[in-house]
Formats: sequence, structure tokens, C-alpha cells
Amino acid sequence: MRLIQSSIALTICLVSCIASTEAKSSSIKQRPTLTFTRNVITDLRGGASKKKGRTASLYSNSSTKKSTKTATGKKKVQAHKEEKKSAVSDTFSKYKAILPLTRVYITMVGAVTLLGLVLGDELSQGLLALDPIRVMYGLELWRPFTAACFLGPPSIGWLMNAYYLFEYGSSLERAFGTAQHLLFLLVQISFLSVFSAFFGQPFFAQSVITSMLHVLSRSMPNQQVKWLIFTVPYWTLPYGLMASDVLQAGNAAAALPHVMGILSGHLYFFHKKVWPKMDGGEDWLVPPAFLTKVVEGGEKSKAKDSISTALKMRKKGKGKKLGS
Repeated sequence: MRLIQSSIALTICLVSCIASTEAKSSSIKQRPTLTFTRNVITDLRGGASKKKGRTASLYSNSSTKKSTKTATGKKKVQAHKEEKKSAVSDTFSKYKAILPLTRVYITMVGAVTLLGLVLGDELSQGLLALDPIRVMYGLELWRPFTAACFLGPPSIGWLMNAYYLFEYGSSLERAFGTAQHLLFLLVQISFLSVFSAFFGQPFFAQSVITSMLHVLSRSMPNQQVKWLIFTVPYWTLPYGLMASDVLQAGNAAAALPHVMGILSGHLYFFHKKVWPKMDGGEDWLVPPAFLTKVVEGGEKSKAKDSISTALKMRKKGKGKKLGS
């Protein structure tokens, strides 16, 4: 009887040992699954995870890249500075930064140039060139404006003239205001249309550029400016450009557009700046109030006031030497 009881007790002990061994092995196998599930839940909640060891960080991609987000998941304040702007958006932003009337003029120059490429030389001459007979009797009123915008086919000279148009046009518009600059352009187109009809010039965009430069140079005639490798007074710059065009073309006829621009620009400058200072003189080249309100919104340009004040307060003197 004792032998039977001892065998039963031994059997129960063996069964309990085997059961405990199987329970331990099953808990070891389930531990990675529980750890993985806990990490997934932590990531989904956005909480902090356990730090990895030094060996794991060597092979992790997150340690080699600089994070652009904070611990809460928001984007850092200076993260947008590290992103590169596309070339199209950068060009468009620079285009929008140009002063309004100068931007319109440059856009018209580009549109007329593209239209001239599409139509060809013969058709563009017939459609875009200044023709006084068609303007007066055919009411083709766009011809003075297209004649003032056509700079010829794309070339190095075209790029230089477009740059001069942007530079001088922006300077005038910044100095005198958008409304006054619009009046200046209308006066130049009127004068140059008459001159071009008299001299037989189909286009006069180069003359408009020269008239802009002449008005700027007469406003500050003695200011020293750089031209090529020379330092010359500002008032000589239109004549220097005329001389360079004549030398490049090898023909004295290349000076005619510059002469026309200097004449039309001087007519504007005389009636705007010289004639009002004479006895009985009056400045009649003033934009109407409604035009100023529409173009400038009724607000005076600060740059216009500051430059005009500087020109009025400018005094002539011998100056002083350095160190005296």
C-alpha cells in the first residue's frame, strides 16, 4: 500500500514540474509580442519611447537626419527657412516686386516681342509699326503704343535695352510717383509719334529709354556715375550711349533715335522743372486728381517727397577736402 502511495506522489510531482516548465516557455515566447504591441501603442499616442542603445543608434536613420518637428509633433519655427524655393515662384515674386507701371511696360515689351516672332518681320512691320495715315484715318490707335514697346527680335541688344528700360523706368517711377510717371510716358509717346512720323521711324522704344535717361541726368547733372571704365558726369551719359551705338553700328543714322529721345525728354524737363521757375511760368504737367487717386490710391509716395526735397535743398559749393 505504501508503494502505491509513493508512486502516485512521484507521478504528481513529475506532472507539476512539466506543467511549470511549459508555462515558463510560453511566457518567454509571448514577451516580444507584448513588447512590440506596447511600442506601437506608445507611438500612436505620440508619447516618448524608450531610448535605444548605442549600438542601435548607429544603424537608425532617425539619428543621422535632423528633425524638423518638436516633441509635440509641430513644425519648428525656422524649418521653413531650410526649404528651397522653386525657380518659378522666385521669379514670379521678383516680377511682382517691380513697380506697377514699369511692370506693365516690361510686360507689354515682352508681349509685343513675342507677337513679332510669331508674325515675322513683314507682318510685324505692317501691324505694329507706326503709320500716321492708319492712325488718323483708320483709327488704328494701338500703333503708337506698339511702336513704343517694340525693341526688335531677341538679342544681346534687346536684353540690354530691356534692362535699361527697367532701371531708368523704376528710378523715375520711384522718384516722381506712378501717376506722374504715367503722364511722362504719355507725353513722350505723343512727342515721339510726331518726331517719328517726321523722320520716318517705324519704332521708337529706344527713344523712350533715352528720354528717361535724359530726364534723370538733368535732375542730377553733376553727379558722378560709372560708364564702362570711365567716371563721367550724369548729364553726359545719354550722349555716351549714343556714341557707343553709333560706333557699334558703324553708321551715323544710329544716333537718330537717341537725338529724338533727348529732344522729347528735354521738352518734358523744361516744362516740368525750368518753366515753372520763370516769371509767369506754370507747371501744366501735373496729373489730374482722379488719376492720382486711381493709380496711387490717394497716397503720396514717400520716395517722391524725399527725393524732391533733396533736389530743392541741394546747394552748390566747392566742398571740403578730407581731413580739413
